[in-house]
Amino acid sequence: MGRWRDLAGLLILAWTCACSAAQIAGSDSHAEFTRRLVASAVERTHHTVRYESAYVGIPYPGGDVPADTGACTDEIIRSYRAVGVDLQKEVHEDMVGHFDLYPSKTRWHAIGTDTNIDHRRVPNLMVFFARKGESLPISNRAEDYAPGDLVTWDLGGNVPHIGIVVDQKARSGRYLVVHNVGEGPKMEDVLFSWKITGHYRYFGP
Repeated sequence: MGRWRDLAGLLILAWTCACSAAQIAGSDSHAEFTRRLVASAVERTHHTVRYESAYVGIPYPGGDVPADTGACTDEIIRSYRAVGVDLQKEVHEDMVGHFDLYPSKTRWHAIGTDTNIDHRRVPNLMVFFARKGESLPISNRAEDYAPGDLVTWDLGGNVPHIGIVVDQKARSGRYLVVHNVGEGPKMEDVLFSWKITGHYRYFGP
């Protein structure tokens, strides 16, 4: 019995160590992904972009509206694409199998998916990030929001907006947010400027 007990103990120890190693590796991988994502978001602030949210036909996958135009979602899409994640493709593939879970049918009366626009709509991204990433608590504590986090807001009148938290801080002590609310991509202290409607983390597929 003693031998079996010792063997069982060794197996449990080995399994625990393996799990711990996997968790550490996963954590390191997420940290590196977040670093690159944040850097790509900050880099976006060096581009001149005229705010334009109109429907535009684009290729699939890897499609984009003209580089000198875009809306708030396009900054998120471009930041992720710079680190190898194509949100146009990822959102489309999830919507194909789970269209009824997305607001396209009820909000825009769509009868099916549309690779030109689905990923460029904030409410669709909210569903996608909640399904494929992590949906985090909404709070009024700045310390609850970390670099790489995605935040959505209601600008008022049910007008949605999205931005990404980066690793630079304002004088307030809060992390800055990269977003495009009408004047091109900017890095600003706007975390609590509007009503927060969503808080997510997404490390890619």
